[in-house]
Amino acid sequence: MRLADLRGRPIRDLRMSVTDRCNFRCVYCMPKQVFGAEYPFLKREELLTFEEIHRLARIFVTLGVEKIRLTGGEPLIRREVESLVELLAQIPGIDLTMTTNGSLLPQKAESLREAGLKRISVSLDSLDDDVFAVMNGVDHTVERVLEGIEAAHAAGFMPIKINMVIKRGLNDGSILPMASYFRNSGHILRFIEYMDVGGTNGWRFDEVVPASEIVAVVDRKYPLEAIEPNYHGEVARRYRYKDGAGEIGVIASVTQAFCADCTRARLSANGSLYTCLFATRGTDLRQYLRNDTSDDEIEAIISSIWSQRNDRYSEIRSPETARVSKVEMSYIGG
Repeated sequence: MRLADLRGRPIRDLRMSVTDRCNFRCVYCMPKQVFGAEYPFLKREELLTFEEIHRLARIFVTLGVEKIRLTGGEPLIRREVESLVELLAQIPGIDLTMTTNGSLLPQKAESLREAGLKRISVSLDSLDDDVFAVMNGVDHTVERVLEGIEAAHAAGFMPIKINMVIKRGLNDGSILPMASYFRNSGHILRFIEYMDVGGTNGWRFDEVVPASEIVAVVDRKYPLEAIEPNYHGEVARRYRYKDGAGEIGVIASVTQAFCADCTRARLSANGSLYTCLFATRGTDLRQYLRNDTSDDEIEAIISSIWSQRNDRYSEIRSPETARVSKVEMSYIGG
């Protein structure tokens, strides 16, 4: 059975978390009051090995996956992550990408490119060091992330997508400065509505800045026009500057749900498969990797899970659902 035949929503995009740890403690997915020094992160033996990740990736590709994104936590703190990139890059026909906070890119960008990574997205929520520090809970400076973006550019990653989560009252004043900075850079700034990922970020509806408001803020200063998506199911709504200075995107999971077009599966660092960013539980695939289950059997298990999914959290979101226990974003990436 091929996933393309299941419920009309094929799985095309696999988000693979390679670690649950991060060198930032951001308010969005890893608030420092929860993920402090004593937090019980996964033990090394609980993590999938590179060989296990590669095996699962190959199985997912036989089921129709075309894009694999390495996430976390922070993927660049996984030891020798370049070796994993090199393994995955050998799988024919996949778009291999990574989302990172950028702090280690000055040291890693060139080796990642040489290993076969095709594209990079960098998280950056403000150009103001004080706002950035509140958002990320560490002493890293904005300049360090910007240096990482420049290192990635120099290594041949172009365009780079810059992901900015907007939280009202915290960094909504950074929308225009970010737009101004990345205009004419060749990079694509993407504004993301603040979401109730996991159960630790204290999310509230009134902290969400709707995508329509974000677009209006930018449009008043730099006129925009909507453009077509790159492909069916693309989550970011695209706009270009009318003066030709590039484009932006907005991801509106809260106010403009896109559950019906979702083709993303998520794999945690310890091998649990989640069919939704807001899932309450996953399915342990690691046990099958470690008990001699064949690739064909694992493929059938994944197909069965996907065929039974009924994920529509963003369509039914309310203050009540926000209190439901969900997997933490640090385990399954964005």
